[in-house]
Amino acid sequence: MRLSLFIPCFVDTLFPSAGRAMVAVLERLGYALDFPSGQTCCGQIHVNSGYRAEATTLARHFVEVFGASDTVVAPSASCVGLVKDVYRDLARESGDAALVEAVETLIPRVHEFGQFLTDVVGVEQVGAYFPHRVTLHTSCHSLRVLQVGDAPQRLLAGVRGIEVVPLPAAEECCGFGGTFAVKNADTSAAMLSSKVANVLATGAEFVVAADNSCLMNIGGALSRQRAGVRTLHLAEVLASTEAQPWLPQGARP
Repeated sequence: MRLSLFIPCFVDTLFPSAGRAMVAVLERLGYALDFPSGQTCCGQIHVNSGYRAEATTLARHFVEVFGASDTVVAPSASCVGLVKDVYRDLARESGDAALVEAVETLIPRVHEFGQFLTDVVGVEQVGAYFPHRVTLHTSCHSLRVLQVGDAPQRLLAGVRGIEVVPLPAAEECCGFGGTFAVKNADTSAAMLSSKVANVLATGAEFVVAADNSCLMNIGGALSRQRAGVRTLHLAEVLASTEAQPWLPQGARP
């Protein structure tokens, strides 16, 4: 099986380490990878801001870029959640029967990285070694849209040397929500404050998630508080081995 990589804007622009880590894990498992160079934004920010026509244009482009791919894998529950949950509606609203059919055909082949490992490949141990205390934040899109269940926990449990500490109120949003954090700044800040307090209560060295958007929000607050807790994408933990630790280059203060 040849895998096509979908690297969302957040990862490509701000957190490329997560994309590189995903590649490292998939290549370790023996997969041949390709990166369609024509890929762009999935359109999530447009949907969140009410620009559905513009989002439909991007959805159409996504289908054109990845339509021939056997499998598409991305290190973002948020973006994969949009593709799987919203593209159908955008296609139907467009009135384009060909787009509707193309979306329906492609959606089952698009996977979030962690869910691909556990549910498609059936792998929970990827040869990772990460001797640190971590806690897991399950993003809203992971939990409520993709319904990943305990897939991230199972993957972390398969990492040698790791200590995983449960995060209190793990199901609560971190307050980012894309444009929500801008439009509802006070509410977002209050939600973030609660999330960070729960992270600190775990005594973890790292907070891990499947979405860099959440990690950016949480990590910013941790940094401003000089808390000493760092953020890592799930793929970065899984990429780390005893022979090639992902730290320090993979860690963000």
